[in-house]
Amino acid sequence: MTKLSVNINKIATLRNSRGGNVPDLLKVAVDIQEFGAEGITIHPRPDERHIKYQDAYDLKPIVTTEYNIEGNPIADFMDLVLAIKPTQVTLVPDGNDVLTSNAGWDTITHQSFLKEVITDFKDNGIRTSIFIDTDLKLIEGAAETGADRIELYTEAFASQYEKGNTGAVKPYTEAALLAHDLGLGINAGHDLNLENIQFFKQNIPNLAEVSIGHALISESLYLGLQNVVNMYLHRLQ
Repeated sequence: MTKLSVNINKIATLRNSRGGNVPDLLKVAVDIQEFGAEGITIHPRPDERHIKYQDAYDLKPIVTTEYNIEGNPIADFMDLVLAIKPTQVTLVPDGNDVLTSNAGWDTITHQSFLKEVITDFKDNGIRTSIFIDTDLKLIEGAAETGADRIELYTEAFASQYEKGNTGAVKPYTEAALLAHDLGLGINAGHDLNLENIQFFKQNIPNLAEVSIGHALISESLYLGLQNVVNMYLHRLQ
């Protein structure tokens, strides 16, 4: 069974836009787990524009499923993860100025750096995953780093699937097969949604986990909107 880890960055974005503590990030994390999700994902960035570093600490005792912290392994991020010791750390090569993750690691060029970082995390009992594209050479490079898993960057698949190109899943299937043969676990994330997730799951062998945030929160807003509007109307009668 493929686990669902819910990325709650967008909840923090909404909270930060108004100040205060509405919505309550910690309560949302508790509720999401009670609703059946098997993990909570956060992706703190240096400017703390959504998840704040303090949120990462505050969530530690709240997350009773799997706790996944994503990010670029700069010094502050390394210190944060090593202090919290989540279930999993997902390494993402984000620049400070990007709105959202837009590329996977070059595991050949950065292999020595990734080996060093991954060794530190694994020595502290933290499962490691590398955010990566479907290039088979890069999958082989990921195995050489000592990582436990890869997270397939699925934006290209999602974009093409929306246009009706179901063949766009093929490179992901091939990457997953190779990763499994090399002893890597397989995660996936980015632009997966209610429209494409079932097809993706059916075509990716040994898919351990998906991390979904923006789409899931957006879909939740829309699918719940009619109910909330009606509740307000009822109270105003």
